[in-house]
Amino acid sequence: MWIKPMLVEIGALVEKNSGQLVLQTVKDVDGVICITVETGRSSDLFSERQFGDFGEAAIVSILADSSKKEDVFKSLFEACELDSKNQGLIFMTTDIIKTAERTS
Repeated sequence: MWIKPMLVEIGALVEKNSGQLVLQTVKDVDGVICITVETGRSSDLFSERQFGDFGEAAIVSILADSSKKEDVFKSLFEACELDSKNQGLIFMTTDIIKTAERTS
């Protein structure tokens, strides 16, 4: 019997120009199941505002194996350069304990 790993969602809101770099840096980290990057606008995170009151943001969403979540989180934190720049935020959910399973 195959046992599904527990998952967590780890996300980041960073400046748009950082999105693709973050994707390329974190996608192969052990424990990353799925990673996506989308763009959006934010009125409160960034000082550079290309659209009046709004600045462009990259929205990074990662599904990660719960047993590797600390390593994935640390890799994302470093890729976003949040230790040296004020350019966004990252978050992590608690374990996702229920998922839908397709049956035949």
